[in-house]
Amino acid sequence: MSTQRGKLPRAKIGCDRRLTLKMSQTLNILITGGAGFIGSHLCDLLLAAGHRVIVLDDLSTGSLANVAQHQGNARFELITGSVLQESLVETLVQRCDRVFHLASAVGVKLIMDQPVKTIETIFCGTDVVLRCCARRGRRVLITSTSEVYGKGVSVPFKEDDDVLTGATGKHRWAYACAKALDEFLALAHYRETKLPVAIARLFNTVGPRQTGQYGMVVPRFVSAAVQNEPIEVHGDGEQTRSFAHVLDVAGALIDMLDTPECFGKVVNIGNDVEVTINQLAQAAIRVTGSSSKITHRAYDEVYGEGFEDMRRRVPSLERARQLLNYVPRRMLDEIISDVAAHIRRSN
Repeated sequence: MSTQRGKLPRAKIGCDRRLTLKMSQTLNILITGGAGFIGSHLCDLLLAAGHRVIVLDDLSTGSLANVAQHQGNARFELITGSVLQESLVETLVQRCDRVFHLASAVGVKLIMDQPVKTIETIFCGTDVVLRCCARRGRRVLITSTSEVYGKGVSVPFKEDDDVLTGATGKHRWAYACAKALDEFLALAHYRETKLPVAIARLFNTVGPRQTGQYGMVVPRFVSAAVQNEPIEVHGDGEQTRSFAHVLDVAGALIDMLDTPECFGKVVNIGNDVEVTINQLAQAAIRVTGSSSKITHRAYDEVYGEGFEDMRRRVPSLERARQLLNYVPRRMLDEIISDVAAHIRRSN
């Protein structure tokens, strides 16, 4: 199958602007990690646009519930398996026109508890996906992370900034370094094998279906607020982050793979509105009408030794705006409201 077949419709981004492109053909799309939080929303958008979607997920952090709404859809197929199974990945890539590679170890808690699995799943899995896509010439998108910026202090972070991570004895940095290797390998394929690959460096993607099981702060705070339980802030709470709604992010991922100017580039995707974690906790209480109280707990008590945090994490979105006309549309209050509604429906 040709990688040039059809175009994916641009997602709803910016000032509620929708650009629709008429497709000449339906595309076959592979999403690794497609039963996960971001992957399942990406699956929703692509199926709604009329494409055929194959999801490959080992369900270690993904969930059948995230894609249950598509069971029975003739254009949807779920395969339980790992990106480390090269023969399986090769077969699926051969069947597809484009690949979104989202399979990864996720969450600070998992990274601290299982550093070997973190490194092997991230780098080895990406290596398999890239080699299979290179053999078939498939367009592929790799999801990276803002963690790659490490201890950088030049805010907002730009894609070409130097990066500074911590000592190898600090387990937290295993995730950042594995993702950085993913980026190096993807860019090497672009130069050497001419692979049409784009890299999305994601900043704190949040929204419905995200679980707090692996340390994700927004679902953890909102869940506590909905139940009027104490909201536990780690550290002093004055560290800042920027939170992007998963629908804004998923739409941008689709646009990236439909934009050849993104090939061979890293593009920050997220929201550039900066808030402290204390402000996030306060917003969770306000938006949900909660009676929760805010408490604080030291990092070492939560994660043990070997954990380091970053004080600020804010993206420059200049490149995303130039290449994709990307502007995050959904702000923090809407994010919290959507997460709260999902939690209430699930209880």
